[in-house]
Amino acid sequence: MAPDLSQNRCLKIVTHAAKNKYAVPAICCYNIESIIASVKAAEAKKSPVIVQLFPWAIHFAGGILVHAAKEAADNAKVPVGVHMDHAQTPEIVKKAADLGGFDGIMVDMSHYEKEENFRLTKELVQYCNERGIITEAEPGRIDGGEDGVGDVSALGLEAILTTPEQAEEFVSLGINWLAPAFGNVHGKYGPKGPQLDYERLSRVHKQVGDRVHLVLHGAGTEWFSNKEMLQSVIQRGVAKINLNDAINNDFTRIMAEKASNTPLTTLLEDATNAMQKAVEDHMDYMGSTGQAW
Repeated sequence: MAPDLSQNRCLKIVTHAAKNKYAVPAICCYNIESIIASVKAAEAKKSPVIVQLFPWAIHFAGGILVHAAKEAADNAKVPVGVHMDHAQTPEIVKKAADLGGFDGIMVDMSHYEKEENFRLTKELVQYCNERGIITEAEPGRIDGGEDGVGDVSALGLEAILTTPEQAEEFVSLGINWLAPAFGNVHGKYGPKGPQLDYERLSRVHKQVGDRVHLVLHGAGTEWFSNKEMLQSVIQRGVAKINLNDAINNDFTRIMAEKASNTPLTTLLEDATNAMQKAVEDHMDYMGSTGQAW
């Protein structure tokens, strides 16, 4: 018998966001510093947060970053969940689920043909649920390039957009979160910027929002660096927003500016503080500030 998922940390965090019409930031973390920055920001702003790792974290460091994230979440004074983004093979989904530490895993089989995509997704959702882990999936195809996910040059920016009917099919597979494609892309948007189909997003939310919560991929800081853009998707049902360069650019900026003349401990603290400030700003933009329970 599968465990009761109602107490799953990630599920509770995003359900609260959906009910209270804000979005929780899901911070794409690559190192200990970004995990620390995310949790410190959440505590400072009294906001829930999700620490999000890519499969790269496991390929690079085994379970070290996963267990660091879990420890940070366990000891936080506010709700913190740990999620894996874009797990693209059955092997990495199962490895992540078996490691322990993840509250959620994105089962991203979107590069398979539809029938195989559905078969694998359903099987892997069950595998995760049996271990107390909730799941996310991506109907349609959110193109672009991000940490091994997609390739703008090969795919172009013409995504296969999600229909309400597709969303319904994915909900039937047992997922908890849905990442719709409505003109959003991973990585760079190109000179025209985001061409978002808000009406499509609203239709998807109307169709399935009573059973799953919506996630935004592709909130690149070049275009989503202000409250207006983020609120425009939140108003249409998005309850979790993945943030990557919006946070991590500050780490690399500080490193580039100060590495040649700053002690390493000071350098790491300064870079972490800069990331924390960026997370805090986005908590304000997304309405999660003050929402911790």
